[in-house]
Amino acid sequence: MHARHPPHCPEGAVVTRSTTPVADGRAQLKPNAIGFFDALVIGLASTSPAYTIAAIIGGLVLYTGVHAPGIMLASFLPMLLIASAFYYLNTVDQDCGTTFSWVTRAMGPWFGWIGGWAIAMTGVLIVGSLAEVAARYALLTFGLEDLAYDPVLIRVLTVIVILVMTAICVWGTEISARLQNVLIVFQVLSLLTFAVVALVQVFTNTSAYESITPSWEWLNPFGGGWEGVTAGLLLGVFAYWGWESAVNLTEETTNSSQSPGKAAIWSTVVLVITYLSVTIAVVALAGEAFLAETADEEDAIFQVLASDTMGPFAWIVMLSVSTSALASTQTTIIPASRTGLSMARRRALPAIFGHIHPRFRTPDVSTWWVAGIAIAYYLVVGLLSETALWDTLTALGLLIAFYYALTGIACAIYFRKRLMSSAKSFLLIGVGPVIGSLLLIWLLISAIIDYGNPENAYTETPWFGLGPPLVIGIGIFATGIVVMTIWYFRDRRFWEERPSTAEQTIVRVDATRDGEGTRA
Repeated sequence: MHARHPPHCPEGAVVTRSTTPVADGRAQLKPNAIGFFDALVIGLASTSPAYTIAAIIGGLVLYTGVHAPGIMLASFLPMLLIASAFYYLNTVDQDCGTTFSWVTRAMGPWFGWIGGWAIAMTGVLIVGSLAEVAARYALLTFGLEDLAYDPVLIRVLTVIVILVMTAICVWGTEISARLQNVLIVFQVLSLLTFAVVALVQVFTNTSAYESITPSWEWLNPFGGGWEGVTAGLLLGVFAYWGWESAVNLTEETTNSSQSPGKAAIWSTVVLVITYLSVTIAVVALAGEAFLAETADEEDAIFQVLASDTMGPFAWIVMLSVSTSALASTQTTIIPASRTGLSMARRRALPAIFGHIHPRFRTPDVSTWWVAGIAIAYYLVVGLLSETALWDTLTALGLLIAFYYALTGIACAIYFRKRLMSSAKSFLLIGVGPVIGSLLLIWLLISAIIDYGNPENAYTETPWFGLGPPLVIGIGIFATGIVVMTIWYFRDRRFWEERPSTAEQTIVRVDATRDGEGTRA
């Protein structure tokens, strides 16, 4: 494909769009299926704001006290810097595999493959937990508390939710976007309404709890000392994770070299405003002691606070959490399935994962595979240990920090020949993403050290002498290395690709022709 130079492109950037046919040679993803606003909404929905706050607020306060809002603010910094990397890398390579494709270009196939594996596995690990919360809070919305905590019913409903959301993903990107537009507006407005009501009760001394007046000092993440900061930041990274789903839809978005990246950046900005507002309101309303004492109730904390704060209108918050988790169940499947598609197109995975539905023009095979593995993981781990699912969420932070950091480093490496062309390039393409990556690497190493001690995990029972989140993370990476090695000996064409820079034409293997290359 010939290079073209769109407006607002970074200095000298060459925009290339892969025209490599998918493995079956019959269909490709539908171009221009969604616009900027749709991509923005999908990026927001993937983070599941209402569910995320409900799930982590107790843990944040337990680790960092009233400085939980500061942790949310501090976690935003590396996210914004990495979002910048996603934006600039997308201007030169609009590939739905995002990190997989970009890291392969900048650092070679080995790093690229393991980065793609990490993205795919985050989707697999979290989908079951999201669907479970969606089902439980839907029942709580209608006051069916006994049914909401029936383990057999919840597991059945969870599997049904995953299957329905997967079917919508396969049905088409447009219908997915329309559904997300409705769900995200409702949940954000509900969260902000709750925050306003909570703060009014705080300042009028009408709260049912031992409320405390907000202070600017709460925005200092280190105000309570270093103890608990690492664990808090790891939860914060999990809270923002998901905004890059907007970029995974780049091949299906109008103005694909600009809109997806901008949507990713703006989604992080909307998130930090939402998270800060709600976190400050919750901490002020309930007080540090109550939140720390009920931290082990996880998402049930929001149920209690909403009931005591909004009275007969508590169902609004319950429904918000349900729709939040429901929306994220769907959108979290997108990065994993698109990454699988991209890897199959490059022969980094079996060609079947590159199949695209001829009518709906979505990656149906990889999408259903993600759902199937997610269901199996959810059922098996849930039967083994109820608390293991929460340790899985902590393990997600390790995977997220890894592939975000990898992307930031890849950005600086790929654009290294033009970093000195302007102050803007130096700061936004080089220094910014590298700083974001270093912060995440520091967090990753600190978390590995912390979770080497089982007492720091949600499940204090050791697995092989280590904390369960660390064991889960190691297991995911070890499995990836085994699969990667097996596929390397099965089909080495992907590993023939060599690192390049933004000025070079890259040669990739065409999935439809053996032994021949195609230039992108």
